[in-house]
Amino acid sequence: MDRYLEDTKKLCRFLQSSPTAFHAVRSAEEILKAAGFLPLSESERFKIEPGKSYYVKRNGTAVIAFRVPRHFESFHIAAAHTDSPCLKIKHDPELTGSGLYTTLNVEGYGGLLMNPWFDRPLSIAGRVFLSDGEEMLLDVDRDLVLIPSLAIHMDRGVNDGRKLSKQKDICPLFAEGVRKGAFGEFLLDELGVKDREILEYDLFVYSRTEPAVWGLDNEFFSTPRLDDLGCAFSGLDALIGCKEGSHMPVLALFDNEEVGSGTRQGALSDFLRNTLRRICISLGIDEEGWMIMLSSSRMLSCDNGHAVHPNYKEKADLTNHPRLNGGVLVKFAANQKYT
Repeated sequence: MDRYLEDTKKLCRFLQSSPTAFHAVRSAEEILKAAGFLPLSESERFKIEPGKSYYVKRNGTAVIAFRVPRHFESFHIAAAHTDSPCLKIKHDPELTGSGLYTTLNVEGYGGLLMNPWFDRPLSIAGRVFLSDGEEMLLDVDRDLVLIPSLAIHMDRGVNDGRKLSKQKDICPLFAEGVRKGAFGEFLLDELGVKDREILEYDLFVYSRTEPAVWGLDNEFFSTPRLDDLGCAFSGLDALIGCKEGSHMPVLALFDNEEVGSGTRQGALSDFLRNTLRRICISLGIDEEGWMIMLSSSRMLSCDNGHAVHPNYKEKADLTNHPRLNGGVLVKFAANQKYT
């Protein structure tokens, strides 16, 4: 149990350092560099040598890493995603209609369960573009905003079920009083660039709830962003720890799975195919050799599954009961959406 607990703590540290997909890729890059992986750029020729390890990023939110054996016949690929359901901050976000407070205008990103976002410490992280073209990552590492629930005295039927509005009910409280323009000033101050201008940003509200190990025998743990950074971390650990064989191990961490994967950095893009093809070109493998390798390759799509819920066991399959700590879950479906 001690070994599992230590591995869980390593995972939790990775999750805490990865409040957004931008930070997840940065955390992954730090792990890869420490393990001797070398960076490649999509805008430059790949120069690859057997016996070495490499990675390439796209958009700062997706990364593909691989190790080059001296002799290999196929690719063995694991794929996961870097994004998680959250709240995205809109452009010009200050809402001051109450005359008493400044709240932030947000929209839901991904398959968002809204109730857990209320009454807990939240902060802001993401990417900021400055007008001179510089790109900077931001993580406000303190309790900054909160989405307060409406008191039960003002909504007696709340426990009977209430439909939530993303436009109205989940606007985070940012400041006291009417503070138009305060958000942009705050960003410049946090970035330490008060004399510059912000062109645009991709910023998200994230939960500051710390990962926790709990249960009678410390058998459970909970943490924000487990879907799917848990698989991203496991993939990194597996890639670095695997032994050389007759296949090339590849890890692909994509962005935007939560909204359908149909972006330039998503799983439906050409990122993985282009990367694998360019590996072959760099190693002198011709077109037919590349096709032969693809036909004998295999890929795991790694994501979270749902264990039996202790209070809603009827929501689980009648005979297939995934359970917490039951080992790896293999999902397949007759409609071939996953297999």
